[in-house]
Amino acid sequence: MKSKDISLHKMRKLLWLMGVVKIPLIAFVRPKLVHIDEKKVVVRIRLRRRTKNHLQSMYFGALAVGADVAAGLHAFYFAEQLGEKISFAFKGVNAEFLKRATSHVTFTSEEGLAVKTVFEEALTTRERQEKWVKVEAKNEENEVVAIFQMQISIKVKG
Repeated sequence: MKSKDISLHKMRKLLWLMGVVKIPLIAFVRPKLVHIDEKKVVVRIRLRRRTKNHLQSMYFGALAVGADVAAGLHAFYFAEQLGEKISFAFKGVNAEFLKRATSHVTFTSEEGLAVKTVFEEALTTRERQEKWVKVEAKNEENEVVAIFQMQISIKVKG
């Protein structure tokens, strides 16, 4: 199968479109895709009125959106590369909150190659495949504020 290069700009556009059309909470929180390649995704969410809780730290829901986007974008990246349509969902999540996030937060997933393997299995078998993906959330001082384990579930359509 021939794959094509997918630009950061195109993935940012797809993320924006997904927020506007399919998942309005993503559009509300406004995560910014900082980096994406075959191995790594980096997403940033600013601490501001929309994402703050009453303690002036990042709200749990905003942190969950960041982990969701960082864990899920690789599946869409590989689907876009190969021109495939996928059905994607999260089947499970485990989160460990280590510190209050009192600044902007960067979410990083370095599980791209593992997601690619699962995507290829789903493409070959045409059955739903699952994988646990780790996402680290760090504050502006580069301290880990949360660690997420997200169970992704991928099925190639058609």
